[in-house]
Amino acid sequence: MVSVFMQVPQMFRQLMVALSVALLGYGYKALKPPPPKKCGSAGGSPVNSPRIRLADGRHLAYRESGVAKDEARYKIIVIHGFNSCKDQPLPLSQELVEELKLYMLFFDRAGYGESDPHPRRSVKSEAYDIQELADALQLGSKFYVIGISIGGYAAWSCIRYIPQRLAGISLVVPFVHYWWPHFPSELSREAWRKLPVSDRWTFRVAHYTPWLLYWWMNQKLFPSLKILSDIATVFTQQDLEINEKRVEVPNEKIRQQGVYESLHRDMMASFANWEFSPLDLRNPFPKNEGSVHIWQGHEDKIIPSKVNRFISEKLEWIKYHEIIEGGHMFIYEQSMCETVVRALVLG
Repeated sequence: MVSVFMQVPQMFRQLMVALSVALLGYGYKALKPPPPKKCGSAGGSPVNSPRIRLADGRHLAYRESGVAKDEARYKIIVIHGFNSCKDQPLPLSQELVEELKLYMLFFDRAGYGESDPHPRRSVKSEAYDIQELADALQLGSKFYVIGISIGGYAAWSCIRYIPQRLAGISLVVPFVHYWWPHFPSELSREAWRKLPVSDRWTFRVAHYTPWLLYWWMNQKLFPSLKILSDIATVFTQQDLEINEKRVEVPNEKIRQQGVYESLHRDMMASFANWEFSPLDLRNPFPKNEGSVHIWQGHEDKIIPSKVNRFISEKLEWIKYHEIIEGGHMFIYEQSMCETVVRALVLG
């Protein structure tokens, strides 16, 4: 009988070791994202779009629209937003395209659609991907840029890192970082408090502990990101009506290389520590040879209008347009989209 009792502590220790190993294994599996399903590789989707090869070996997929390049008066690169891709069209009439002789270049940002993932994706890398794309397609020394929503961080990056390549740039409902360096903390806090609690936690994880983001976005104990789970609460009525009419690209196409490589890395790059704040930027057009625009919906529930209004007030060279009844999706309404494009290319 004594020997049996003496065996209990040893059995307990063995049990605890076994449980610890199991928990570590579960934790590792929960934290580690799956490998990407690169397009064109074994197990990945086929490549159906034209692509360029970048200097680091990655590929960027693209789509051309509008008039032929050699006939174009204005060449515009469009940077898509969160959970989107190059196949999301802008509603421009053929009449406007032909009138202004517009050439439009859409591309999948790294990890989205058919563009290869980028494990070191950053704010800076986005600008240089755009520059390499423009050079590979021979767009010339300068081109126009439209950055939409979270694509706005790539647009800010263009102003910072490749201003000499810009003919003009529009940031439409552009991304806001709540930890921008040299930014008024009271303004960031005010905008922060208006976010849904679940979004605040998600953005904290993306900023402070990005290695936890995959687990956070997949756990079921707490809600994560409203825009992926409850669009009725983050979109205005106008947004919802516009969404019903626009061409919808299936999520399977957008995220085909993995949700981690597309959506999660997008959040991790955008909410990382930046080398600059928009307030640090200089006018890329000191001789008025081009223009910078911010377009913001006053009713936008995703991007705080007060922050982008403040940036425009501090940087007087930015032309600020606040759409009184506009939400987050107004760029996909034809008349507004055409207004944005006209203002960009005609100054």
